[in-house]
Amino acid sequence: MVKAFGGHIRSATVTGATVSGSLNRKHTVWQSSSTAPLPLQKTVTLTVKAQNASGKIVKRTSTFRTLSPKRTFAAKITEGYHQTYGVGMPIILTFSQPITNREAVERSLDITTSKPVVGAWYWDTSQSLYFRPRDYWPANTQVSFVAHLDGVEGAPGVYGSHTLTQQFTIGQSLIVVASTATHRLRLYRDGALIHNWPISSGRPGDDTPDGTYVTVFKGNPVRMTGPGYSLEVPWSVDFTASGDFLHDAYWSVGEQGFVNVSHGCVNMAPADAETYYKMEDPGDPVTIAGSPRPGTWDNGWTQWFLTWPQLLRGSALHEAVVAGPDGSRFADPATVAASTATSPLQTSRPGNAHAS
Repeated sequence: MVKAFGGHIRSATVTGATVSGSLNRKHTVWQSSSTAPLPLQKTVTLTVKAQNASGKIVKRTSTFRTLSPKRTFAAKITEGYHQTYGVGMPIILTFSQPITNREAVERSLDITTSKPVVGAWYWDTSQSLYFRPRDYWPANTQVSFVAHLDGVEGAPGVYGSHTLTQQFTIGQSLIVVASTATHRLRLYRDGALIHNWPISSGRPGDDTPDGTYVTVFKGNPVRMTGPGYSLEVPWSVDFTASGDFLHDAYWSVGEQGFVNVSHGCVNMAPADAETYYKMEDPGDPVTIAGSPRPGTWDNGWTQWFLTWPQLLRGSALHEAVVAGPDGSRFADPATVAASTATSPLQTSRPGNAHAS
């Protein structure tokens, strides 16, 4: 803050850091309006010019050095630069140090989207933070993410040391709904059913786990090993950390559509598996239904196991994030308009929820 006595302030400029500020009505007080902390280990100079009633100009400067902390933390984001992801993809942040001042970290995060999005942040652990939309992302959304962590005290004496930025794209809506009971896989593109394929899922004792997942990675082929087998499996798309795939199973085509015979994966006919593989992006939703085996939290990207109220409870602020072309803001969830989605394919599909 700067005050002028016997005159008024004509200008106030800051170098060494990005700081916004404003003058009062009489131009006798200038005050910083920035809510973000100053960056670490920077020399900052404030230069002020004031003028008295007789027209005399006075110039004053103030220079100081910001904190050089002994301990810092950094963050990494899973999304890659200008990569394309499915409509179920969460933003995944990993911190190098445990975070206890979670409210301050959440407030430093900004999401800009080309289409309106409502979501929330969710702390899985003290070093893992997710953003998940309330409903699936709108297809073909451009996303720009900025974490203004430089100078944020994430834990006592532990400060953020950088600003993290990333840009990525949400592609088309491609959603799998597979039933272990009917032995069918329905594939929806942009809300329309485009395929209804026969499948074979996990046999009794190796049941494919229920829940809504998103795809993680794919390979053609992927080597799969287990009791008595080691195979190079074509057209393989992973959706759990324990190694459940949707894949070509040329050896079980006769059972597909009738009986479950796999070790937990979703067996598909070669042409069907190839078709899906070539369309898939990481983050495409995969819902497994009808299985006697419940899904397990953190067995893959399981953020869609959470209901909207559970997602909000996992935020330190317990507020919704409303994002759009002008960036994001926090809002009382009660004031955020209800989803306009009419199809269950466009909303969250809670599976075996995780209690935070």
